[in-house]
Amino acid sequence: MTRRLESRSVEETFSLGERLGRVLEPGDFVGLDGQLGAGKTLFARGVASGAGVPLDDVSSPTYSIVQSYAGRLALHHADLYRLSGEVDLFATGYFDLLESEGAMLVEWVSQVKGARPDDALSIQLEVLPLDARRFSISAVGPRAAALLSRWLGPAPTGA
Repeated sequence: MTRRLESRSVEETFSLGERLGRVLEPGDFVGLDGQLGAGKTLFARGVASGAGVPLDDVSSPTYSIVQSYAGRLALHHADLYRLSGEVDLFATGYFDLLESEGAMLVEWVSQVKGARPDDALSIQLEVLPLDARRFSISAVGPRAAALLSRWLGPAPTGA
C-alpha cells in the first residue's frame, strides 16, 4: 500500500509528523529516507511532539545514533546516517529497542541493510520547489497498514 502527499511549508511538514505521533502505538516502526535537508528531522520532531515528548527533549541523534524519549509512549529515535553496516548498528542496542514496548522512528533507515523490520511504515521525503516536500509513504505488513490508516485515514478508492 503506497500513498503520496505534499507539504507546502515547514509548519505543514511538522504538523504531518504531529498527526503521525498522535496515533503511534507500541511496536510501530517508521523509517524515513530522503536527501540531506529534505525535512526528516523536522518531521521526526513533529512525530515526537504528537507522541507527547517535550520538544526541548528532542534533538537529532546523528552523533548519539539512538535516543529514547518518554511521552505518551516510549519513542526511540535513531539516525543511521553515520553508520556503515549492521555491526555498527548492533553495538548501539538498536535491535533490543525493536523488541521493546516503544515505537521506533528511524532516519536514514536505508543506510543500513537489515535495519528495517518486515512490518514497517516507510516514508521517502523529496524536496520540491518553493520549500515544498513530497512524501511517498509505503506500508508493508499489517501493523504498518493499520498505522497508515490511523494516520491518514482509509486509502482512497482505487488507490
